[in-house]
Amino acid sequence: MAREGLEVADVFRHFGAAFRDHHGASLSTARRRAMSAIERCRTAALGGHVERCGDCGHQRVSYNSCRNRNCPKCQGLARAQWLADRQAELLDVPYFHVVFTVPEAIATVAFQNQTVVYDILFRAAAETLRKIAAEPANRSAWHRSASRPNPEHRSAEIGFMAVLHTWGQNLMHHPHLHCLVPGGGIAPDGKSWIACRPRFFLPVRVLSRLFRGLFLHYLEKAFAAGDLNFFSVQRHLHEPAAFRRHLAPARDTEWVVYAKRPFAGPRQVLDYVGRYTHRVAIANSRLLSIDDGKVRFRWKDYRHGNRQKVMSLDGGEFIRRFLIHVLPDGFQRIRYFGFLGNCHRTRKLALCRQLLGMAQAEPVAADPPADYRDRYEALTGRSLRECPHCHTGIMVVIDCIARPKVCLPVLDTS
Repeated sequence: MAREGLEVADVFRHFGAAFRDHHGASLSTARRRAMSAIERCRTAALGGHVERCGDCGHQRVSYNSCRNRNCPKCQGLARAQWLADRQAELLDVPYFHVVFTVPEAIATVAFQNQTVVYDILFRAAAETLRKIAAEPANRSAWHRSASRPNPEHRSAEIGFMAVLHTWGQNLMHHPHLHCLVPGGGIAPDGKSWIACRPRFFLPVRVLSRLFRGLFLHYLEKAFAAGDLNFFSVQRHLHEPAAFRRHLAPARDTEWVVYAKRPFAGPRQVLDYVGRYTHRVAIANSRLLSIDDGKVRFRWKDYRHGNRQKVMSLDGGEFIRRFLIHVLPDGFQRIRYFGFLGNCHRTRKLALCRQLLGMAQAEPVAADPPADYRDRYEALTGRSLRECPHCHTGIMVVIDCIARPKVCLPVLDTS
């Protein structure tokens, strides 16, 4: 099946039944739900509506979306809404992109302990950035405030956003955290903005070693508290001695932490970060074909000069790798810290704008459009109502397609 417009949903519909037969007992509820949602997305199984062009009479059937966060087709509106919300939060300062990655020994533990280990990843990265910003030894890295040129300034309250990714280009398990950090923070007395120097986060060795120490500390605490579980080939890691031996290589290696140079401005930040927030393991555009039980897709080999390559996987293996990245129900993969924390973001951002001499953000309309198409068009500026045939008329809903009722078998309880 080599055709234009191939989708992850096609792979699931083609190989999903056989995959469930072989792995159904080990699938979590979240992964089962993701499979079902992707398979049914924009099909008659979810219902829909019929539209007709008011000018040329062209008709089309539009089926409903699944809205599952793991579906490659259903992130457009969520991404547009998220970017619109973040637009008002940008500050007129340089922004850094800092990435925290864990070694293979840690990724192995995370594979069977997603919630616990991913929470530790967020916590260790957040504490690392905060400690670096507050470290007295880094006093020279901060500019003195023009309004308060006090040489005793040692720290600043920073704010940042972190986004969890668990995949690499080949769909293998590769947990890492993308952090977007404004270059500066609020002075301890709250009366000035302390800007950091352009190269503040670029010497990453200190970041890496501090992150490694904090992460291993919290991981060992989780193990001692009995919060980690191990199954199958990892069952032996329940033994403290085996667990220590497993972590030994991670203690002696340099963990990969890197920071890119500051962005040119807030607008570039928003355009860039939109690539990282509402992504799933693989975009539909990377799929090439389904032939002879194989799925072929493009991937970028970062270890060999970012070369574009083609990978071929068995259909079942493709689904297995995709489902690795379905997070547990309720897990928040985008988190905010410091002055961007949810509980005081509005107040602290207003203070930041005041200290930076920026205009205050415009209030957001209280009642956004409720209709999916209205919201999408308002956020993206792209029309979903224009007739695809004549490009002048407007598509109007003329009929609704109800979702089919599923009749469950009646159990005999007599």
